[in-house]
Amino acid sequence: MRLTAALFGTISLLVPLTGSAQIEYVREHYVKQEVAIPMRDGVKLFTSIYSPKSSAKPAPFLMMRTPYSCSPYGSDVYRGSLGPESEFVKEGYIFVYQDVRGRYMSEGDFHWMNPFIPNKKLGQVDESTDTFDTIEWLLKNVPSNNGRVGVYGTSFPGHYAAQCLLDPHPALKAASPQAPMVDNWLGDDMHHNGAFFLPHAMNFIAGFGKVRQGPTQNYGPGVFSHGTPDGYRFFLELGPLKNALTKYNMEQIPLWKEWMKHGDYDEYWQAQNVSQNLKNASKVAILTVGGFWDAEDLYGPLDMYKAIERNTPNNDSKLVMGPWYHGSWNGGPGDSLHDIRWNTKCGEDFRNTLQRPFFRYYLWQDVSKPEIADATMFDVGADKWRSFFQWPPREAVTVSFWPKARTEPNEFGDPRTVSGTTVGALDTVKSATASSIEWISDPFKPVPCSNSISVGMPRSYMIEDQRFVWGRPDVLSFETPTLSQDLTVAGPVKATLFVSTTGTDADFVVKVIDVYPGNAPNNSPRGPDVPMGGYQMMVRGEPFRAKYRNSWSKPSPMAPGKLEKVEITMPDICYTFKAGHKLMVQVQSSWFPLIDRNPQTFTDIFSCDASAFRSAKHRLFMGGKTDSRVSLAILK
Repeated sequence: MRLTAALFGTISLLVPLTGSAQIEYVREHYVKQEVAIPMRDGVKLFTSIYSPKSSAKPAPFLMMRTPYSCSPYGSDVYRGSLGPESEFVKEGYIFVYQDVRGRYMSEGDFHWMNPFIPNKKLGQVDESTDTFDTIEWLLKNVPSNNGRVGVYGTSFPGHYAAQCLLDPHPALKAASPQAPMVDNWLGDDMHHNGAFFLPHAMNFIAGFGKVRQGPTQNYGPGVFSHGTPDGYRFFLELGPLKNALTKYNMEQIPLWKEWMKHGDYDEYWQAQNVSQNLKNASKVAILTVGGFWDAEDLYGPLDMYKAIERNTPNNDSKLVMGPWYHGSWNGGPGDSLHDIRWNTKCGEDFRNTLQRPFFRYYLWQDVSKPEIADATMFDVGADKWRSFFQWPPREAVTVSFWPKARTEPNEFGDPRTVSGTTVGALDTVKSATASSIEWISDPFKPVPCSNSISVGMPRSYMIEDQRFVWGRPDVLSFETPTLSQDLTVAGPVKATLFVSTTGTDADFVVKVIDVYPGNAPNNSPRGPDVPMGGYQMMVRGEPFRAKYRNSWSKPSPMAPGKLEKVEITMPDICYTFKAGHKLMVQVQSSWFPLIDRNPQTFTDIFSCDASAFRSAKHRLFMGGKTDSRVSLAILK
């Protein structure tokens, strides 16, 4: 079904409870119970249950399983919010929160993205069995339930919401994996196409990965502090990754040491992939949710939805992608990000007309079925929701944009620049004449990923103005003429690069950018002092470690000076480049400290010494038979 404009026009005005008033509301309307639910292998999982004090009829369960604690602990201490967002507290579900196996107050051993075990032998357990056993216990032991269960979660809890679909309990009727981690090597959180997301991984696991001695309510602080707000300098001075073990106490983190032994996409990572096992979810209604500017888990929801569609084509599966950071769809109006503002309140739309109606229909069955399209995608450039019967849309046509180097050198003899600009051309017509551009990539002066000062991964890096790097000699920029009509992209982005290097390995980062006209109004949510004229808004960017160009699991060196083909499939976009704007593509070979530095010599980056890091000259080939290009799915 299509999501209609009329549906969005009927949103009621809701005034959410906040703070202590919310806690008192929960205490007044719900009874809290804490139990240890036994699993089939005898391990007990700590679970908090909030049951409505009064209900006209039996209620369904709405459950979240989490590694981040189902606190507050204590039968007389109440949460201030129940369900995915604040308005769910008024819906009357039986809300269930559970510490997953090996985390906080649950027994057992925790395993990172615990792999699914098909064809289990007696006594074998995984996340699907823990969910199954939990549901079975709830149905038998919690009074006044209607026999129907829904599961939800964002990020790691979203991963557990996805895991429950691998072998679902018959009572599981609805699931909403939101920003689910699906594959932490190919594209979620810790790696993208072989490149290691250094600050995100190291900062997170320094606390999350601490070893506990039995159930606990508090893991304590992480094993190191940065001592500075400047993450660029901190991670540069870290040196080779192996230094983290002794310099910043990461030897205390077993998961970190585990990751350092598995730099390639080997069996360790392959077994964790969720999508490969999504074959049994045809009887569960699924609402998969993601954000187009989610710095942590953009890959997961897109890959998961496509796997469900591919493996169970007769499913009841929906995909919603909006203009959101990680999990931001469940709070705020959703009408801006960083410097970009639009009119539609996407967060409110999602919560009021998609999420709550979805669970209400499938779990209570007392309302009409909501009109939710197979794919509901928000287009920031056009400032509107778009609905599709499938994703990527069948009607999209692939159009390639070819970069072209400037051939006339400027007064400094640099053929990339003309009249003071570093921008080359980007054209839908391929040049018959071959050309190339060379640049030096220095691992000791890597291209920064953000214009903000942060020790972490700035969530705004995916949408920031790129003018702070476009003049660097190690960043290549190509742009179209001013667009005479709107250009709507809906689907995957694929970059095909023909390159060479003087080293034996290299990273290649490709960015797709919307260049605003010079007279764009200064309407940034951060204030009128932000100059929006000429703003270079990143729509999509993705790294690729070239040693994996032929195989994810078997890396191979690049031969110095040899022409090589590198193909990069980037996460999907739904975005309109408006008439009067320009489409820009940038290519570079570092993105620091977002991704770790490539030594540019073929080696195990997780264990190499400082001597492996060397400057290298990279070359991009264009035109003729070496047709480097970026291909977009265009709606005509």
